[in-house]
Amino acid sequence: MSRSIRHMLIGGLGTMTLGIPIATTANENDRGLTIVNPQNLYDPSPNGYSTAVITPRGARLAYISGQGGHDGTGGLSPDFAVQVEQAYANLRAALDALGARPAQVAKLTVFVVDHDMSRLEVLTRNVKEMFGEALPAQTLVPVPKLAIDPMLFEVEAVVVLD
Repeated sequence: MSRSIRHMLIGGLGTMTLGIPIATTANENDRGLTIVNPQNLYDPSPNGYSTAVITPRGARLAYISGQGGHDGTGGLSPDFAVQVEQAYANLRAALDALGARPAQVAKLTVFVVDHDMSRLEVLTRNVKEMFGEALPAQTLVPVPKLAIDPMLFEVEAVVVLD
């Protein structure tokens, strides 16, 4: 790409984003995650997630595969809330194995069988318990079923290691 086109694209992006007020802005020297919730968008934090998360320049990422509600013996409760709680405990165990903390999770994707508002309340409670104020970006995907028929919930994560 020519220098003039690259300059025009970068300048155009700067122009497009300058007018958007945000709750938090990125600092390229910051080694932590930067949470961005634009003031002109719906505030998603009461629902347990952030609009966007910026990772530090040069960070190493880890991808945690979907964690379901299986306990250490492979048992799976038929209760949705129990599965969600166990899945987040499993996610925490995966983070511990990486030497990471919940505050290093940039993005979650959750898959919910037969999603409804009662299930959303369970998800929100568990996310807030695990992440507190450092809510990652998150996408909820309603699905008809998961890999194993009794599974009702699965969570995967993108983690910034350093």
